[in-house]
Amino acid sequence: MEQYSTYQLTRRTHWQSVAKKMQHWRGWGNAYHNRLEEVVKNLVAPGLRVLELGCGTGDLLAAAKPSFGVGVDFSFGMLHMAKEKHPEITFVASDVQQLCLFGDFDVIILSDLINDLWDVQDVLIQLIPLCNPTTRILINTYSRLWQLPLWIAERIGLAKPNLEQNWFTVQDVNNLFQLTNFEKLRSWTEVLFPVRIPIISPFFNKVLVRLWPFTELSLTNFILARPATIKGNDKYSVTVVVPARNEEGNIEAIVKRVPEMGSGTEIIFVEGNSSDQTYAKIQQVAKSYPERNIKVLQQTGKGKGDAVRMGFAHASGDILMILDADLTVPPEDLPRFYEALVSRKGDFINGVRLVYPMEENAMRPLNFVGNKLFSMAFTWLLGQPVKDTLCGTKVLWKSGYERIAANRAYFGDFDPFGDFDLLFGAARQNMKIIDLPIRYRERKYGTTNIQRWKHGWLLVRMVFFALIRLKFI
Repeated sequence: MEQYSTYQLTRRTHWQSVAKKMQHWRGWGNAYHNRLEEVVKNLVAPGLRVLELGCGTGDLLAAAKPSFGVGVDFSFGMLHMAKEKHPEITFVASDVQQLCLFGDFDVIILSDLINDLWDVQDVLIQLIPLCNPTTRILINTYSRLWQLPLWIAERIGLAKPNLEQNWFTVQDVNNLFQLTNFEKLRSWTEVLFPVRIPIISPFFNKVLVRLWPFTELSLTNFILARPATIKGNDKYSVTVVVPARNEEGNIEAIVKRVPEMGSGTEIIFVEGNSSDQTYAKIQQVAKSYPERNIKVLQQTGKGKGDAVRMGFAHASGDILMILDADLTVPPEDLPRFYEALVSRKGDFINGVRLVYPMEENAMRPLNFVGNKLFSMAFTWLLGQPVKDTLCGTKVLWKSGYERIAANRAYFGDFDPFGDFDLLFGAARQNMKIIDLPIRYRERKYGTTNIQRWKHGWLLVRMVFFALIRLKFI
């Protein structure tokens, strides 16, 4: 304990002296910290409850635009500057090894902090009571490759001086997460050129840093994690949205086969400009099964994505599910999606058709190859494994969908299928996407609404769009 006290006193004294210098000192660190602020703005939606440990002058926390922000630091000099610059944020003078905070936060940030801590595992354990099931932990830490350049920069006055540092790799941090009941969602690299030069700096820090081998040369590693086992209620209500266009022959089978889940299951049919009697059939079936909770809507726009959004807007369930009316995904598989979500295995459960053998005519060979290629592209773009981007069955929390919808303007209304709107939005909201394999069946009634070449070209355009809006930002 005496050794720890000496360690902390040395660091508190050091950061007090750094705080005094910062009132009139400028170095290359400004460019580095400005880039970190850009990263946080892209990762954290405005209006959340955000906690930053080791907040310094509070600039990074302020960049998150929290509805309620709390910054913790043990340097009174740093906090004095923070309070003057950001009076809207609450700042607390405390040693992060001995936290005394209450309530929960949506995002907890530890930026360049674990390099300086006595016991990182102990700090992570103290975060558990401050988490809710959707909390995200955001950590960034220097790459050891930069140890010598940083030492030189400190000696010549270009960077803030540091005391002896811990040097954590991404794997080291992941190991600590596993020991403390957290789960890594993804990791990535940032900052290749920590000096501000127009055109050159953005090219290095937004494009090259995403590409191998330049990823290995980056200054800092980011790791995003979530609590592993925090659970809510045992049972939740469910809404199954069924977009239906020219599916007259499948409607009654859907009602018969969709199981009751959780505390109750609502089925919403959204009929979409059919040329057969689909709408009349839905109305007839809804009357024939009064024991089922069925809503019938007629689509005013076009495309499956528009139909899904309409259905979700009228949904009353805690959990939202999409089921294609062609019954190529068996409704009997929906409880698996429910269990995966409520057990917090993921925040967004994505059906996968490309694992089990399919029925003979379930998917055309070129479509199969295209789906494989797009799954590879989107796994890289989203930073999470996504094996099948176009499976119609997707399941998420209603609260999660509302966050996606509230931030839809970032991507725009460009996706007639709805799959990419949801996948992009889930990735943007830092949700954990989990693939759930299903056995894909042959359509028994009607014909597919997919136009291979027209829609294939649209998918290619979406990949390039995602490069700009998700990857090179």
